[in-house]
Amino acid sequence: MQNQNQMQSGAQMPQNMGNQTISHNHGAHEMMDTHELLGGLIGALEQYQLYNQHIQDQELKDILQRQTSFMTQLYNTMVESFQTGQDPTVPTQQYNMQQSNEVTYGVQAGQPKKPKQSVSEFTDECFSSFMLGHTKGLASSLTMAAVEMNHPVLRRILADSVPNMIEMSYELFLYQNKHGYYQVPQLNPQDMNVMVQAYTKAPQQGMH
Repeated sequence: MQNQNQMQSGAQMPQNMGNQTISHNHGAHEMMDTHELLGGLIGALEQYQLYNQHIQDQELKDILQRQTSFMTQLYNTMVESFQTGQDPTVPTQQYNMQQSNEVTYGVQAGQPKKPKQSVSEFTDECFSSFMLGHTKGLASSLTMAAVEMNHPVLRRILADSVPNMIEMSYELFLYQNKHGYYQVPQLNPQDMNVMVQAYTKAPQQGMH
């Protein structure tokens, strides 16, 4: 009987000790999603450092540096609240892009694309595309994870960060569009008008 009590006591000790060191609660799914998000931010920041060595256009370098600084603060904010369960020292910030929001529409024929065969062939078009892939991926990951969070502080940080990643993605799209890297085709005016006029407002019950 004594041995059984000792075994039970020994089996419970790690759990009790763990409860003393953890001042907040995270569900298992939340833990996994947060690890994946933090890993994604680390990956993006590390890739940005690689791109920075090869980018030629100063405008794209400036975008990279602004986004690097912002994502680094987001990473630190997430880590702090993930570990403490409390509001972060530096709350979620708002990213403000520097690009004009004018979009050039239409498509012009160019050289057919194919995968580059060496790093020396990479251009600013490539690097801005890589960056756009990171920010769009993080926007999607943050959205999916935010609706799975059970911790209120962490959920709010993730939810508030989604618009910022969207803004970064839009900034990179506008940069690419301005330089002809990301072309935007349009329907002819007649088809566009038909599609725009295909809907009408619904009555709202109980609204005054």
